[in-house]
Amino acid sequence: MKFLLTCFFLHSCIVIYAQQKDTVETEGRIVTLSEVMVRSGTNVTGFIDRVRADTTFYKAFRNLRILNYSSLNDIRMMNKKGKLKASLYSRTKQDAWQGCRITHKVEEKHTGDFYDKKGRYNYYTAELYDGLFFSFDTVCGEHNRVKDAVLSIKGKSGIAKHKEQLKMLFFNPGSDIPGIPLMGDKVQIFDPEHAKLYDFDIDIRERAGVQCYVFSITTKPTLSGFEEGKIVVDEMVTWFDYKSFEVLARNYSMSYNAGIYNFEVAMEVEMTHAGKYLVPSVIRYNGNWGVAFKKKERGVFTATIFDAKE
Repeated sequence: MKFLLTCFFLHSCIVIYAQQKDTVETEGRIVTLSEVMVRSGTNVTGFIDRVRADTTFYKAFRNLRILNYSSLNDIRMMNKKGKLKASLYSRTKQDAWQGCRITHKVEEKHTGDFYDKKGRYNYYTAELYDGLFFSFDTVCGEHNRVKDAVLSIKGKSGIAKHKEQLKMLFFNPGSDIPGIPLMGDKVQIFDPEHAKLYDFDIDIRERAGVQCYVFSITTKPTLSGFEEGKIVVDEMVTWFDYKSFEVLARNYSMSYNAGIYNFEVAMEVEMTHAGKYLVPSVIRYNGNWGVAFKKKERGVFTATIFDAKE
């Protein structure tokens, strides 16, 4: 009987241990691994390096510059009380050929002061959306190469500069964003100085029938007020295709307040394949932006992209 009880106790301990997560320290980062990740024997340092070097997320957006596709565009601007102030709902179609592209409006409805009297956008949230997805005049010389498409604020000022900074935040979370007052290197969440403020978690789960690595970054729950002041990226969760390591989805939220420049933004991006091309299929955005000498904007938008093809 004692032998049986001992065996049962040992078996129970083994089961409990197997269900526990494990932690690994790599270059100052404490990374939690799920049970399945522990069994997979994944090189954690190499995994983090691949995450940092990833270009598939940005590449998916670049692919839209060379493809034909349709999109449903829902942009809503809210007032301080969260009620609708202005909106745009449209359906557009992009035609692309030999490095050129143009956007056609299939239908459009707008409310409030979305446009000024000259038909220009009243909101730089709308300008950002336009810069990402529309080209109502023919643009040529387009390509989807990532290394030749460096995001930079050099030579830009005003709204053009802010739009470029927003793109950097969207497409390169974790990389330095120059020109934002007092931000410094706070977005560099993988560097040891800032990594200690975050919990890193790696798991393997299924998403839409595809086996994925799930890489989560969340702020530690026990940060002091001083440490919280160093946070810009509040949370980021990315699903990587287990075989190709392409980004299949990413959710992230960021916030920052330096008085003359502040924002609170949440993004959700889902990807799909159009033939050999990875492209975004749904982009959801909910954000507040405040820039000196301009009214604070509260915007929500959803872009639904479909029928993408060469």
